[in-house]
Amino acid sequence: MAAEPSPQALTRRLVLATCAAGLWPVSPAMAGRQIEEPLSHAVRTALSAAVAGSAPPALIFTSADERQAHDRWLLACSTRLTSYMPHPVERQEFLQTLWYETRRAGLSLSLVLGLVQVESGFRKHAVSSAGALGYMQIMPFWARLIGDGDAGRLFHMQTNLRFGCVILRYLLDREAGDAFMGLGRYNGSRGQAAYPNAVMAAQRAWRQVVD
Repeated sequence: MAAEPSPQALTRRLVLATCAAGLWPVSPAMAGRQIEEPLSHAVRTALSAAVAGSAPPALIFTSADERQAHDRWLLACSTRLTSYMPHPVERQEFLQTLWYETRRAGLSLSLVLGLVQVESGFRKHAVSSAGALGYMQIMPFWARLIGDGDAGRLFHMQTNLRFGCVILRYLLDREAGDAFMGLGRYNGSRGQAAYPNAVMAAQRAWRQVVD
């Protein structure tokens, strides 16, 4: 009996088959090979619940000042993202979803924007040599561990941002809030400086218009 293909091989087949059908372009990305670590039943259940759910509700603001702050943020970020995402509707949808998912996970907006910039260059259909997918370069094993097993859904914008934010929050918590170590763990290069330094440099640039 033939050996069962690896998750990486299955991902490559999925990407190649979908590209052959003309459903999306492949853009290479520079994500590392995030390590699959065993999860306790309680952690897996909690993470599965965190990534579950439908589209985000309409944004609700508690004051006019909060609404104005959001609108200023949206305008500033949209202007800066134009070179990455020339279509204004795509930019607005991405930024509003990122705003929602980042705040839902209790993360810094500038940190997540910096991570997406480094991981995928804001390319929805980016695929790394390690098989990581989408904006936040999610490894397909996460779809099996805490999702429904369909790695193709990681190319869906909200799904990708939700998984990425939930996973980043979990890994930062594992590292007691240490961004350097948590980012390294996210990238599969824990303890090495290149990746967290790149993300934090991008974060500093975004912090001028965010947070």
